[in-house]
Amino acid sequence: MSVLNVERLSHGFGDRAIFTDVSFRLLKGEHIGLVGANGEGKSTFMNIITGKLQPDEGKVEWARRVRVGYLDQHAVLSQGMTIRDVLRGAYQYLFDMEQEMNDMYGKMGEVSPEELEQLLEDVGTIQDTLTSQDFYLIDAKVEETARGLGLTDIGLDRDVHDLSGGQRTKVLLAKLLLEKPDILLLDEPTNYLDEQHIEWLKRYLQEYENAFILISHDIPFLNSVINLIYHMENQELNRYVGDYDYFQQVYEAKKLQLESAYKRQQQEIAGLKDFVARNKASVATRNMAMSRQKKLDKMDVIELAKEKPKPQFLFRDARTSGKLIFEATDLVIGYDSPLSRPLNLRMERGQKIALVGANGIGKTTLLRSILGQIPAISGQVQLGDILEIGYFEQEIKDANYNTCIEEVWNEFPSYTQFEVRAALAKCGLTTKHIESKIAVLSGGEKAKVRLCKLINRETNVLVLDEPTNHLDVDAKDELKRALKAYKGSILLISHEPEFYQDIVTETWNCESWTTKTL
Repeated sequence: MSVLNVERLSHGFGDRAIFTDVSFRLLKGEHIGLVGANGEGKSTFMNIITGKLQPDEGKVEWARRVRVGYLDQHAVLSQGMTIRDVLRGAYQYLFDMEQEMNDMYGKMGEVSPEELEQLLEDVGTIQDTLTSQDFYLIDAKVEETARGLGLTDIGLDRDVHDLSGGQRTKVLLAKLLLEKPDILLLDEPTNYLDEQHIEWLKRYLQEYENAFILISHDIPFLNSVINLIYHMENQELNRYVGDYDYFQQVYEAKKLQLESAYKRQQQEIAGLKDFVARNKASVATRNMAMSRQKKLDKMDVIELAKEKPKPQFLFRDARTSGKLIFEATDLVIGYDSPLSRPLNLRMERGQKIALVGANGIGKTTLLRSILGQIPAISGQVQLGDILEIGYFEQEIKDANYNTCIEEVWNEFPSYTQFEVRAALAKCGLTTKHIESKIAVLSGGEKAKVRLCKLINRETNVLVLDEPTNHLDVDAKDELKRALKAYKGSILLISHEPEFYQDIVTETWNCESWTTKTL
């Protein structure tokens, strides 16, 4: 049974076409991975099918009475609510039914026997619905899902206004899962989850009975939960049965077949054009030349898609740092209250270290305390000599209305415009992206602009907080290669073992330092 039909969809921004004449059908129970490079329009497609964006052309039709739940990259929460309030809001329709039932009880002393009989019947129906929907187990369900996604570590009575972007995303994801919609739409749900909670979400989606569409560049996660791939590329959407690895095999084979057919056709076209040019002027051979020209005119010419620019990350090395990178003595990190026991840590030149552990235990706070961006609660950090530190933040909250060119030029005013454009192009951005405002770019494209600024600075220490969030597969692979080749020291937070394990020389588990109960 079809729950969503998309017919002949076309959309673009200005003169930049995102997709053209795209059709799509979602069947009940399908688990779909929506994949493609950064900027190909995956999030735009989600926004169109949920009605947040109106397409330039085409039709979107949902089946009747289908409940759709959408988690996007840029979701927000209202101020003044606790995490528990938001999660209980997943069952608002049941609380409304309970209120309706209580109102009926209130009326029973004032009605006729016939009306009383009807009220008792209605109350019985509502009571049956509440029982079948586990209304009296709501708090237990909220606790279970909150624990699965690490929200109990943050505290369910915490005001959502005080949460980081990553924590807000986890709250929205938990609410969405509690709602159990007929269709689940998930845009990069693992970006703000640690390994333990990704594993929990993986199990949840494997057992999910309803349909979902998942955008993710985390390939092991994607492979474990989906059974269909829709690939978005060059304004087209193509369907492949199977997981991502199988899609890659089929896609590469189709690409090679098309390239082979293109070469054969180009040889044929060249031969026909040559014959026409040599024979059209001769009376004896003019008819043959005209016949070949007609064949040329009717030919359905194969066109190869333009190769997308592949990112090339090459970190610029500063002069060698001193032996000590940093030394923390009895360092207690936190804001209003301690997040760690006293820490005695030391990092030396050449070390490449991954910080791992559950979300919310203070990994980012530790980085910012070491860099001196926030004061420690107690203890001290001594930085070494001759340090040229490059810092990649996990999230930038402020909207940025600079163009990509302006953003990089502000950082490197001595560059020519050609050098700025070349630097951005090397990070995998096209001319249209480069000339766009950062605010309209996808999450992955924004990350590439920030990486562009980082790799063009001379550094001998890189401090990276979840650098793979939003990056597509090619960019992630290239970043991994560049970090392995980097001659300086690295302090890295990542929730993807497949990414960091081949880069780092050691792993620090922050869960052994935290004051939080895990």
